[in-house]
Parts: sequence; structure tokens; C-alpha cells
Amino acid sequence: MVRLNVYTFKIADIPTEPVYNVGEKSGIKIRKVIFSIGWLLTKMFFWRMKEKYVIRDFHPLIFFYAFGSFFGLSTIVLFLRVFYIWWAIGKIPSINALAAFFSFMSASLFTLFGMWFDMENNRNLK
Repeated sequence: MVRLNVYTFKIADIPTEPVYNVGEKSGIKIRKVIFSIGWLLTKMFFWRMKEKYVIRDFHPLIFFYAFGSFFGLSTIVLFLRVFYIWWAIGKIPSINALAAFFSFMSASLFTLFGMWFDMENNRNLK
């Protein structure tokens, strides 16, 4: 479906009834599949961003996702710093807390706007 999105193909849901034999068990191991599917979805997301919004037709939503990722990583670092300072001296300086929360809010907003632009760009595929 990710590749179809890049090539701007439309897809449709076709309702089907699954047929199972009596006593049939699935051979899927959830612990193995969850990581492989998660990795595949992450890899295909970055491939779609590169292929669709950089190579084929440039769209500024790439910057929103990039800034969202940057501020997301900054949020992790800043909150680790806040908790370390809290543990070390017993109180949190307000500037450190403000920086961490500003980074969190920026990461959230940039990512949400990137997702919004992505949905708007794919609206014609419904």
C-alpha cells in the first residue's frame, strides 16, 4: 500500500469473509512479527517521504517531519537533563523545565502539521 501511495494509485476495501478450518491455529509468532513489521513500516515511511516528497515532487512537509524529529530527540535529551538535575540537586531550575516543554510542544506541533499536510496531499486518493 505504501508503494501504491507513492505511485498515486487508488485502492478500495473489498469486504471478504475469512474461511478457517475447524481447529486451525495460526503459525504467526507475535514477538517475532511485531518487530519485523514495525521495522518494515518505519523503513517504508522514510522511503515514501524520500521518494514521494523529495525526488518525485518536492513538498515542504519534509521540513515539518524533520523539525519534528529534531525537536523530539531534543525533548528526550532535555528531559533526561531535567531529571538528572532534579536527582542531583533536588530541585528543577525553571529555565530547564521551560526548554524541555518548549521542545516537546515544538516536536508535537511540527509532527502534527507534517501529518496534516501529508493527509491533505493524499486527499485525492480516496
